[in-house]
Amino acid sequence: MKALFDSVSYSCSKLVTQSYSTSFSMATKMLSHTIRQDIYNIYGFVRFADEIVDSFYDYNKKELFSNFEKELEYALHHKISLNPILNAFQHTYHKYQIEKHMVDSFMESMRLDLHKSKYLTESEFKNYIYGSADVVGLMCLKVFVKGDNEKYDNLKSGAMSLGSAFQKVNFLRDLKADFHDLERSYFPNTDLNNLDERAKKLIIQDIEHDFKLGLEGIKQLPIEAKFGVFMAYRYYNQLLKKLKKTPALEIKNTRIRVPNYKKIELLTRSYVKYQLKLL
Repeated sequence: MKALFDSVSYSCSKLVTQSYSTSFSMATKMLSHTIRQDIYNIYGFVRFADEIVDSFYDYNKKELFSNFEKELEYALHHKISLNPILNAFQHTYHKYQIEKHMVDSFMESMRLDLHKSKYLTESEFKNYIYGSADVVGLMCLKVFVKGDNEKYDNLKSGAMSLGSAFQKVNFLRDLKADFHDLERSYFPNTDLNNLDERAKKLIIQDIEHDFKLGLEGIKQLPIEAKFGVFMAYRYYNQLLKKLKKTPALEIKNTRIRVPNYKKIELLTRSYVKYQLKLL
């Protein structure tokens, strides 16, 4: 039965989310059960695509990515895939009428990671961020508003800003892995070999601006999504605060983390703020 296969597919997407990101998984659990699975489905898809270009060093990543892309196209067209992650994603894609250009933009940014190592101009950087992060925020927003196009249009800018902020925080936190291990340099006009406090400050100010715009959008989200997205915002904002206090040299040589006990504390405080309508 197709229904049983779909159920297995959804379970796989949920497992991928829980296995790869404790913070995102925690935030997703705070969403209404009516939309939770669809966010798992989106995360599973973007995580697998990202994993291909960032890992699997002993394999032909270009070939793996090309095959994944062909399976994706088949899934979106035929509404089924024997890849359970893609089968789950196509369900959400069709259910909420996610625009194909969002998926194409995401895959294009992932494809860039196979061969492009430096982003020298602000335009290149913004295009990459749009495809790798902004459109993921827009896909999630499609789920959050449940087909309300007017609300989607009103919240689109905030969703993109939040996606940008999350991605830039990831870049700064993963500087060591991206720059030294993968030999990638995302931030334009920044010499990562000589990252200093001034350069770090400019990057953080840019992220703080994105967070400010993103928070305004969170306040206007439907009740089913508001607390879960606010939780994700709180986690990434806490991570940014830690990065802000960490010397530039240390950021280059280690990966900054938020301990699990701190995540629980953030969850508790966020819930209190939410209940008191301080959000």
